[in-house]
Amino acid sequence: MLAMIPTFNERENITALIKEILLLSDDFGVLVVDDDSPDGTADAVRELAQKEPERVFLMLRKENRGRGYAGIAGLIEAARRGPDFVVEMDADFSHRPLYIPRFLEAIGDADIVIGSRGVKGGGQVGRSLGRKIITRLANGYIMAVLGLYGHDLTSGFRLFRRSALQKLPLEKMVSKGPEVVQEVLCLAHQHGLKMVEYPIVFYDRSMGSSTFSLRTALRSLIMMWRFKMRYKIK
Repeated sequence: MLAMIPTFNERENITALIKEILLLSDDFGVLVVDDDSPDGTADAVRELAQKEPERVFLMLRKENRGRGYAGIAGLIEAARRGPDFVVEMDADFSHRPLYIPRFLEAIGDADIVIGSRGVKGGGQVGRSLGRKIITRLANGYIMAVLGLYGHDLTSGFRLFRRSALQKLPLEKMVSKGPEVVQEVLCLAHQHGLKMVEYPIVFYDRSMGSSTFSLRTALRSLIMMWRFKMRYKIK
């Protein structure tokens, strides 16, 4: 299993996160996709990669930066490296590594496991009521526009079979920002991949600062209509 983690200014979190993932299993590795963070995130990853060259990898990006571009490039590179499974997750510990083995157990005959805050047993910790309401409203909006069903279509914590990623034309994706999460779901739906949800508890970040903004959120919501037309979702 290879964990693909997009980063921007996550030096405070990334070392501890990588170490925690590696402790779960000798078969687990980490690919960090860093957007040339000015805080030295890449340097922290390089230090670990020198100690674990077969398990820790850095992909440093200096052009076309952004969560969408990083996610696309990261999934392509992770699949190219040949693991049986690829996990996509955030770097700020909002997605706890302890769920990775549980995803592997839960995947069964599915192609993708989605870590879901919205199913029984899932939830959110450290978030205001307003943020929780916004998350739920966004999920309903995405379902209505795209015609996809899920309890947490904004979740960026997911496990993919490599064989599933190889079926998707990831290089043709158009996302620049966090809407990449939904674009992958559109592609998966279009190609008939089986997706299942697994309950997770989402923890709001305790260190570092988020790059999320209202402008980014609005742009992502508008992009749902582009996806609807691009992927001919009825």
